[in-house]
Amino acid sequence: MTVAFLSPPMNVVDPAHRGPAIGASAPAVTPAPAFAQTDLVALSRYFSLLMMRNITSDGYVIEDPASPGVFSVPGCVIAAPSYPVNTPGVDQDYVFNWVRDGAITAIEIALADLPPVPGGGVPSLIDYVNFAALCQANARNSTTVTLGHACFTVTGEVRPWSEQNDGPAIQSLAILTLFDQLDGATQTIARQLVETNLSYLLEVYQDKTTNLWEEYEGYSFFARAVQLRFFREISRNVIGIAVPAGVADAISWLESELATHWNGQLYVSVLDAAVQAGYDANIDIVSSVCYGGIEPTDTKLLATAAILRRQWADPSSSSYFPINGADAAKGLGPLLGRYPGDHYDGDVAAPVLGGHPWALCTANFAEFQYRLANTIEASGAIPLDQFSEPFFAELGLGASSSAADASVALRASSDSMLRAIVYHSDHYELSEQFDGTTGYEKSVRNLTWSYAAFLSAVRARSAAVPAATSKPGNSRGP
Repeated sequence: MTVAFLSPPMNVVDPAHRGPAIGASAPAVTPAPAFAQTDLVALSRYFSLLMMRNITSDGYVIEDPASPGVFSVPGCVIAAPSYPVNTPGVDQDYVFNWVRDGAITAIEIALADLPPVPGGGVPSLIDYVNFAALCQANARNSTTVTLGHACFTVTGEVRPWSEQNDGPAIQSLAILTLFDQLDGATQTIARQLVETNLSYLLEVYQDKTTNLWEEYEGYSFFARAVQLRFFREISRNVIGIAVPAGVADAISWLESELATHWNGQLYVSVLDAAVQAGYDANIDIVSSVCYGGIEPTDTKLLATAAILRRQWADPSSSSYFPINGADAAKGLGPLLGRYPGDHYDGDVAAPVLGGHPWALCTANFAEFQYRLANTIEASGAIPLDQFSEPFFAELGLGASSSAADASVALRASSDSMLRAIVYHSDHYELSEQFDGTTGYEKSVRNLTWSYAAFLSAVRARSAAVPAATSKPGNSRGP
């Protein structure tokens, strides 16, 4: 990716200026983040600025690295400024707009309370809506993709990729969240965008779709959870969208089908798909609390969460990340990955069995626990039964524990996870992954979703947004 400068940038001839490569040992003199002293709320404001570097505007323009001379349209949210020529050891091009990632990012911008310009509207949100509408129009006019198409170029053109039907749902949730920060003209566009997504989702919500990790087509727990949340929120929207017949039936159907993912031990990530060994327990189940309609008090979800944590934090587990042992001695972690059979580390030509921890996965788990703590505080009750007992036992909680005990333990556990992300960051910049043995950052640099997931977790920690909704009256939660 190249920033489009009005004049040539200064050349830097000293290679040391670039610092150590991802995965390399940092110089002994490099200041390390003071993770114990860091104010997570204050740091999240800095992460907001780092996240915004990946969002284009009419004044911040990037050149498509794959198409020299082609420049970005305002409102494009690139997944990361990573292009293989510039990132040795990482063969992935992330200079594209993924619908899901863009929506998750837009939610964080909307909830950052940015000031509007004179005349109304937050410019970055106006740009986002217009870019989303451009992508939707290009998908609609295409003969090869659907309105569930997942990925677009920096100019809003269709990029050959998969169809992922969580995208239109989470994009619509973002627009419901940010709607009152738009000017009048853009509100009209936003309303039409959501109406188009709604009509499409009512046609396809019972169908298979490509899953969150873009690896299998089947019945995705995450996609169903996000669709469920969207249908619930659109049914009570106050932005002037008529609720068509079929929404109530869709809600009931999705609630019923999500229950079928339970296999007696955990929620299965994808049904009716020939997934690889070790695809469960999958962190996308917990991510469904952050972005979908799954309650953190669901005791079968808690059973799944217990397995997720144990598989990467327990030294006796075959999926154990050694860095979690070193971090535990510092009162940090654990860091969590996607699923135990993962093999992606940013370089598909050199897969690593077991994968590595991800910043966004760890932040999503922390957010889930903050949301659970908030709910327990509000209700005064711990959702303890035969399914959830192992989850609470790992936190030292049981039948004799009070709601206050549970809240303190959950918040402390999540704080340790977020502080591990801070500790392993590269001067607070967040890549996609951390090395499971050394803890140094791996894969693509400056992943937009990593920042958004951290911001969302900190919001849940502060209880700034109610645990079950985004913005009452206008209707995730990384």
